[in-house]
Amino acid sequence: MHLIKALNTGLIIAAMSLAACTGANQGSVNQTTSSPQVSPEAAPTDGGEPTGAGQSQANQSQTNQTVAQNPAVCELVEQGYGPTGQVNVRAETVVSGLEVPWGIAFLPNNAMLVTERPGRVRLVENGSLRPQPVATISVSDRGEGGLLGIATHPDFANNRFFYVYFTANKNGTPVNRVERWQMAQNGTSAVRERIIIDDIPVAQFHNGGRIRFGPDGMLYIGTGDARIPDLSQDVNSLAGKILRLTPDGQVPADNPFPGNPVYILGIRNTQGFDWVNPSTLWVSDHGPSGDLGRSGHDKVSVAQAGANLGWPTTYRCESGQGLVTPSIVWRQALPPGGAAIYTGSTIPEWQGSLIVAALRAEQLQRVVIDPQSSQVQQHEVYLQGQYGRLREAIMGPDGELYVTTSNCDGRGSCPAELDKILRITR
Repeated sequence: MHLIKALNTGLIIAAMSLAACTGANQGSVNQTTSSPQVSPEAAPTDGGEPTGAGQSQANQSQTNQTVAQNPAVCELVEQGYGPTGQVNVRAETVVSGLEVPWGIAFLPNNAMLVTERPGRVRLVENGSLRPQPVATISVSDRGEGGLLGIATHPDFANNRFFYVYFTANKNGTPVNRVERWQMAQNGTSAVRERIIIDDIPVAQFHNGGRIRFGPDGMLYIGTGDARIPDLSQDVNSLAGKILRLTPDGQVPADNPFPGNPVYILGIRNTQGFDWVNPSTLWVSDHGPSGDLGRSGHDKVSVAQAGANLGWPTTYRCESGQGLVTPSIVWRQALPPGGAAIYTGSTIPEWQGSLIVAALRAEQLQRVVIDPQSSQVQQHEVYLQGQYGRLREAIMGPDGELYVTTSNCDGRGSCPAELDKILRITR
């Protein structure tokens, strides 16, 4: 705890140093590109909130810091989302009839578990959706809460463990929580085994929810800022972070803040991340939608242990002392859902690219990042407007990319066949 307090003190001193550098120009932001003036949106985007929501006096002081943009590192997409993709791909429907499928986890027999936000874990096997849920979880599904991410234990074949991130009702108070469940041998049911982490801050918006096991066998948990931006910079808060825990819910000894599950901070609302190598993640994050007088500017950043992605101190293609400058920022809101690095052979042109599912923009975004420089080399758009809102993006054990639609979440047009799981192929 002494080290955590010292780190907090360091963050405060760094912020004071930045503010001191503004002098007579306090309140300005030094831009090196011709970004148009950004104003609050009239209506929230996915993951957004009404203009000014969650704003505090501390937030306002942070917006007055002078931060410099680094165009050599960050690509700012001023208009639209990027060029139309040039690789010939198509989407196949795996199953339909789902209600807001949020996350997918694969089983050893190529079956998959799928979460539905109202609180059901469904099983898909041999291209068919089993009628009865494997598990039904009592959730608070107001706004962006509910049953969200899911991941299977690396040794699922032996222990049958899977993990879920959801909004729970704890003694009348909503909290976000990760639990471990154990699936029956016949695959028809599951039982709750233990709570992995509890009391993650919750709000109507900005709940994060993506969970993944990393190459190191540890569980990584993406959280949102719960509409209190300052929490993202507080290492003693679970909000606005990527957390890292052992499969049993313990804090690994090599976490960047000893005794603390926080692995990456300064996040607004991540729903997607993947590993380009065992120590480096590519992380997508939602930009603001009215909070602090800002809007748009979703981003992808390159991060390692202890990295600070800057929210709410920076947004756009801005940099600051001790803060990660994004690799790419879209001025117009996507916002990003799941994200996966393409590792299959079906679409060889995509190998090594980050594929990001977009909700409001209704597309897949392919981003090519140089692993050495963290600079974007190319980005392009696929499936624009063809399948509506896209939420999850994940590589399957068969080397194929799987995507879920999110058209029945209250923000899209819900068709008669409800939401789908798509396979992206040739």
